[in-house]
Parts: sequence; structure tokens; C-alpha cells
Amino acid sequence: MSASVQPSPASAPDTILAVNNIEVVYDHVILVLKGVSLTVPRGGIVALLGANGAGKTTTLKAISNLLRAERGEVTKGTIEFAGERVDRLTPNELVRRGCIQVMEGRHCFGHLTIEENLLTGAFTRRDGQAAIKRDLEAIYDYFPRLRQRRTSMAGYTSGGEQQMCAIGRAMMSRPRMILLDEPSMGLAPQVVEEIFEIVRALNARESVSFLLAEQNTNIALRYATYGYILETGRVVMDGAADSLRENEDVKEFYLGVAGDDRKSFREVKSYKRRKRWLA
Repeated sequence: MSASVQPSPASAPDTILAVNNIEVVYDHVILVLKGVSLTVPRGGIVALLGANGAGKTTTLKAISNLLRAERGEVTKGTIEFAGERVDRLTPNELVRRGCIQVMEGRHCFGHLTIEENLLTGAFTRRDGQAAIKRDLEAIYDYFPRLRQRRTSMAGYTSGGEQQMCAIGRAMMSRPRMILLDEPSMGLAPQVVEEIFEIVRALNARESVSFLLAEQNTNIALRYATYGYILETGRVVMDGAADSLRENEDVKEFYLGVAGDDRKSFREVKSYKRRKRWLA
């Protein structure tokens, strides 16, 4: 039986996602997220930043309800999507409401062709083959490289093509929001630029909201309008992307840029002690 969905009158009408003070525990004892709160505006691109192990992927899995498969659960707080509480739904029910996650590492079906992979993204739809075919052609317009490789086995395509396939597959579900986990991982800088440009186009033309979990702070803040920085399961800083890019601590510890009287974080063994938010 499906879990009940409770409307939240407190949700702002221009907010598509609201994560409210959540805690996540694995195996009933390991506290991973500690009071994380964030919001994503409708039609926005928000970056979730931090080093490896900071809690970015766990946050996305908490939103998409994939924690139970890894013996994790949200023990406190609430998650609301489009004004409804959704942290008690199944992943399938959340996809039907328009929120889908693109997993870290792409996870294409290697034994299926690119086109077959894309079509698996439409399994929740009930609007007929003609509509699905139109959307498939639209995906090929956004990803011309996938059109060229449409009959190729996904497992034999490049990492960039697999990332494009994973995003295209998510788009085939006609989402209102995509949770995109480490889209730049393992890819050449030119390919990363290409993928982020496509994300920007999907956001602008299709009004799809994005929550990007990224270690590549530099490129994430170029394409996002707002950002949250996670450290050991807590949000330690947030703000408009422009202000985060100009923040001296962010520049030093996440962008690798230091002023005349500041060292690069690569040269500071105990740099965490110098962060203002950890003082």
C-alpha cells in the first residue's frame, strides 16, 4: 500500500524541494547527516558542495528515498517535494511525482543499447508510445552524440556518453526535478563543460530544477545560482553562487585559489582549523 502524502501549507509556492533539519542514521547507530536543511526553487539550479565523504550522496539518497537499500533511514526532520511530504514514499512513487536521481557513476545498463537505456526511463509513463517517441527525439536533439550511438551497447561507450545517457534516461520520465550526483566524476574537462551546458539548457528550456552534488566546486558555482557547502554531515555555509565564489575561505579551501597573503589549501596540513565556520 502506498504511503500517504501530506500537504504542507508552510511550503513556499516557488519552492519545489524543501529539506527540513534531517538526520540520517545507518545501521541504527551511525549518524551521517546532522540537521541538514536546504531548499531548491522551482526552475533553479542549486549546488551541494563538499569534499568526498561530506554527506552529499547521502543527502540525495535521503531525498530520493534510496537509503533503505543501504540500511539507512531519515530519523528526524522532513522532506517536501512540490508542497507535499515525500520522505515516506517509495522511490517509484517519487519518480511518478516528478523527482528522479541520476546516480554517481552513471549506472547505465551495459548490455542494452543507448536507445534501450533511454526508453527504460519512460517505464512510469502512461501517455502512449507517440509521446514517448517525441520525447526520445527531443533527447537526441539535446544529446546529438547519443543519436550517433543509439544502437551501440552502453557498456562500450565512453564515460561522457554514459553520463549523457543517464541524464537523458532521467529526462524520459518527464521530471520536474533531477538530483544529479557527481556528474563530472572521471570525465575530461571538455566533456564536463558539455554536460553542464546541456544541464543549463534543460533547466532553461524544459523548466527542470536541478540539485547538483559536486566535488568540482569551480564548475558547479558557475552554473548554479545558489550553493550549500557540507562538512561531515552538516551545512556549514550557504549563499548565492556569486557570493560563494568570492568568499575567501571558499576560494582557498574549495577553489584552490589564494590571495597574496593566503596559502593554497594544498600547502596547509591543518586547514580545517582555519575555516571561519569551524572556529
